[in-house]
Amino acid sequence: MSREEEILRKYQYKLGGDTGGLSDNETFSREYEIFREEALDNTDTFYARIARKAGRIITVNPKPEEEEKLQESIEWAHLTMRPSDATSLAALTGLMIIVLAIASILLQAVLFYMSQNDSALLGSINLFLPLFVMLLGAIIIRPLSKYPHYVASKWRLRVSNQMVLCILYIVMYMRHTSNLEHAIKFAGLHVGQPLSLDLRKVFWDVAADKYSTIKESLDAYLSKWQKYNLEFVESFNLISGSLSEPNETRRVQLLEKSLDVMLDGTYDKMLHFAHELKSPLTILYYLGILLPILGLVIFPLISALLSGLVKWYHLAILYNLLIPLGVYFLGYNILSKRSTGYGDTSINNQFKFYNPPGLKLITGFLITIFLAAGFLPIILHLLYPGYDPILFEGSTFIEGRLLDYKCDYNVQTGAQSCVGPYGLFSLILSLLIPLGVGLGIGMYYKAKTKELILIRNKTKDLETEFIGSLFQLGNRIADGIPVEVAFSKVLKDMKGTPSGEFFSIADYNMKQLGMSLEDALFDKKYGAVNFFPSSLVQTSMRILTEGAGKGPQAASKSMISISAYVDRINKVNQRLRDLLAEITTGMKTQVTFMTPLIAGIVVGVSSMLVNILNQLGEKISQAQGSQADLTSLQTSLSAFNIENVIPSFFFQVVVGVFVLEVGFVLTYLSSTIENGVDWLAEKHALGKSLVFGMLLYSAISFFGIIIFAVLAGGLGNFGGT
Repeated sequence: MSREEEILRKYQYKLGGDTGGLSDNETFSREYEIFREEALDNTDTFYARIARKAGRIITVNPKPEEEEKLQESIEWAHLTMRPSDATSLAALTGLMIIVLAIASILLQAVLFYMSQNDSALLGSINLFLPLFVMLLGAIIIRPLSKYPHYVASKWRLRVSNQMVLCILYIVMYMRHTSNLEHAIKFAGLHVGQPLSLDLRKVFWDVAADKYSTIKESLDAYLSKWQKYNLEFVESFNLISGSLSEPNETRRVQLLEKSLDVMLDGTYDKMLHFAHELKSPLTILYYLGILLPILGLVIFPLISALLSGLVKWYHLAILYNLLIPLGVYFLGYNILSKRSTGYGDTSINNQFKFYNPPGLKLITGFLITIFLAAGFLPIILHLLYPGYDPILFEGSTFIEGRLLDYKCDYNVQTGAQSCVGPYGLFSLILSLLIPLGVGLGIGMYYKAKTKELILIRNKTKDLETEFIGSLFQLGNRIADGIPVEVAFSKVLKDMKGTPSGEFFSIADYNMKQLGMSLEDALFDKKYGAVNFFPSSLVQTSMRILTEGAGKGPQAASKSMISISAYVDRINKVNQRLRDLLAEITTGMKTQVTFMTPLIAGIVVGVSSMLVNILNQLGEKISQAQGSQADLTSLQTSLSAFNIENVIPSFFFQVVVGVFVLEVGFVLTYLSSTIENGVDWLAEKHALGKSLVFGMLLYSAISFFGIIIFAVLAGGLGNFGGT
């Protein structure tokens, strides 16, 4: 930079010139780092922190082409780290997992060697879990190294929720003040996180001398959106073009055209997304959820036929880890194709900070009680190995042991190995495990979102009604009535409504407390906007106060144009919701009804199979007849030895946890499809779906277990007659 340019730049900052002067925006840009820490999720900052530490321990550089992509994603998500930090963290994590797995094998080998003298230490070496963990450590390296791409994609989805609102605020501001810098700053102050962070970054890059003007910084930011949302870029180009338009009418037309481009482009892309969404989601549900659930029915028989090679923890790894992860990543791949530019984020950020007193303690206590009751059969067996009372003794159908462990004694070593519990009543108690976790998490999110959802719904009703109020206010001001008097005029027509309450507070502040218009609206303690947490209301009133300083006609046009803009946005949003209603309704039905219903029936049928095998084993052991006949019968049924069958207790726990995980994944998918990345809507939907879904699953499983136990008992009695 030449000496002349340095001098020019110095005085541009002091004078606030149009070619990059930011004297009135320096505070706005300086706040970027503080605002960044508050705006970013804790998970993102935690990831960046541990990635930097991993990068200091070992350095693993990615390939040049991958490094460029990682750097782009890091910039997207505002992460303070290097591309090599991501790959270093992935390599270090994978290496630590592999080392731990090898250490567990060595520990088992030592214990096995020592058990030659003491059989109670370790009877055999289990290589399955260590080898699986080693494989998992090797596999996790690649996806973990690409984690910044996931964070960036999620960031773009969150930002896309606010694009229409951002264009609206800029158009609203530039409708009465043709200044792009101030309009961007205005949008950054009111649009909310996370897009406000991007807009602050535009100013920050100028203050940090990365770019010389706001226009250059903005163009660099918009260039990143070229392949993700062209409508957003085109809208900004039209807004920038309005600055050089000498004709006022033509300038306003360009601004309105920019909003039309954003709305029309968003609708067209969402229309295509909705049409292309049905087939992938159908395939995902049937192949990723329904087929695996139905396949669970045969697992008790498979475990028996394979002489116990298939254990319950194999089933848990497949159904509680691999399949849910597969469903999530397939669903996430579908969501990555969601069109940007549409969503709902009102009061969304308040969700993270709203914690009703004692809620976590109550939730933790509830889950602990249910888990303790559910694991009671395991606890009793560990504390009292011989304790196993018979319940409902003498009953024709459901007599049985509480625990029903199958124990084998080794005469040579004196060691005892037990498998179970196979008892019907242990199975019923196991239902409390997924039920307790589902109820605890569901009730937590319901309580956490209850008040905020009411506020959001009330805010939406206010915003819908406020459109007409703004139009009336604009007409009153256009008649030559001062803005302060126009408030009381509109108040008379809006009594008994949320809008009327808003105007009543503002009017009271001006007449009774002697406040100015701006103080009546924005005073930190008594301002009317404090009682209505709506960005639309606050932004409209801010534009009104700024427009009032330029005369009543400017204020009137601003209010009327805002009313028209918001009305058009609401109509487009409603059409988009209608497009997605069929898909999201179907997914919600799957979460709350179909999946729990089918899974509950599967648990009942599987418990009947295990019960029949158990009864057959007992009948054989009690049977009387020739030794040859008994030997032949035992040989024929040896493939179905009850000790080789997965206990119904663990089988049900695996299925229940699978239903719980599927509920999380499908609720996340349906909420994101409908609302974009909206924490409040997602957690509220989780609260409702988990409570209802797990109650339904537990009820269907309970009655299925009882009914099929009665059938199995009847069959056993029939076979014994």
